[in-house]
Amino acid sequence: MYIERNIESVLRQRASSSRCILVTGARQVGKSTLLKTLYPNVRYVTFDDKLLLNTAIEDPKLFLKNLPKPSIIDEVQYASEIFPYIKIECDKGMYENYYLTGSQQMQLMSKVQESLAGRVSILELQNLSLRELHGIRFNRHFVPTEDYISEREKVLKPYNNLWKIIHRGMFPEINVTERDWQDFYSSYVRTYLERDIKEEIGIKDSLAFTRFLSAVAARTAQMLNYASVAQEVGVTQATVKNWISVLERTGIIFILQPYYSSHLTRAIKTPKLYFRDTGLACYLSKWNNAEALAESAVAGNMFETFVISEILKSFSNEGSDYTFNVFYYRGKDRRRTKENGETYEEESEIDLIIEENGTLYPIEIKKSGSPNKSMASAFDVLDKDIDKKRGMGAIVCLYDNKLYLADNLVVLPIEYI
Repeated sequence: MYIERNIESVLRQRASSSRCILVTGARQVGKSTLLKTLYPNVRYVTFDDKLLLNTAIEDPKLFLKNLPKPSIIDEVQYASEIFPYIKIECDKGMYENYYLTGSQQMQLMSKVQESLAGRVSILELQNLSLRELHGIRFNRHFVPTEDYISEREKVLKPYNNLWKIIHRGMFPEINVTERDWQDFYSSYVRTYLERDIKEEIGIKDSLAFTRFLSAVAARTAQMLNYASVAQEVGVTQATVKNWISVLERTGIIFILQPYYSSHLTRAIKTPKLYFRDTGLACYLSKWNNAEALAESAVAGNMFETFVISEILKSFSNEGSDYTFNVFYYRGKDRRRTKENGETYEEESEIDLIIEENGTLYPIEIKKSGSPNKSMASAFDVLDKDIDKKRGMGAIVCLYDNKLYLADNLVVLPIEYI
């Protein structure tokens, strides 16, 4: 069973005007399935095949000479030697020469940019989105403007059994087959260790790395603290930084950068860490069923992780680069809040800020079904940034309906993403 991907129309359009297409993303998100489905008559080769890989490394020019155009080349990062020769072949023809896939995003992109600048169009494919899972063909990135909300309402569908979805995760295979949850993720972690990480940095102590994965999964939606992870795992901070970099590069985690400016002098500049897939995070942090997860102390972090991931997918499925559009804010601007009749002070935090056309859209993410204005009290700090305008703020939560709490604050159910 194949679930139609929202990025398909973007890929076809880009291919028609690009000499080469590169689809990046973590393993098992459906890169090769996507290309083989869209282009069933195009020759497909994969560098998971060691014989083909050795041929491409030893004589890349001859390898490409024997390959018809167009062709799909899977896991191309393993044979970066062919990039200069792909450039030569692309210069001979116009469009749709090669469709490439790669699982090591940042490292791969640097090599592509060196060799294929101006010739390659890069798209990022992530796991299934809620829109794709429910057959919603709406393909605009999430931003809480009146225009977006109005358009999104035309194709709203209820997202039932949300905690089961969060726990199951959004890998295509786990959603289109009857494969056992435990079996899928245990196999994924083993394969991931064997294929990508060991080859990338030559890990000798697999047990320590597995402990590291669990420690990082338990910290999803939290500020990144290398020292804390290093102490728990029993390795150096330098090792943790290296391993974190590999997880980011291979699409397992996302590092959300802090928002700060010269006008926000009390901003904290530590990034936050998010797993790209909550199912994998649940497996690694040992939450074995959705019911226990929903009632747990980490439910808020998992819900936030899920929402952030869905928002990022809305950008990448549209073909948009979100790298310089999304941030979070945490600052030492003390704010007073009330809870259970008691007043206390805490640091200001905004879970997500989407910056677009000089406007900042602050977003608070809560698993609560009872939103209130105090949840967005930190949004006011953005008014200090006189170089930017503050747009509509949103509380994304488990409330049933859209609800305006102020002229510039709206409650949005998760169905609006």
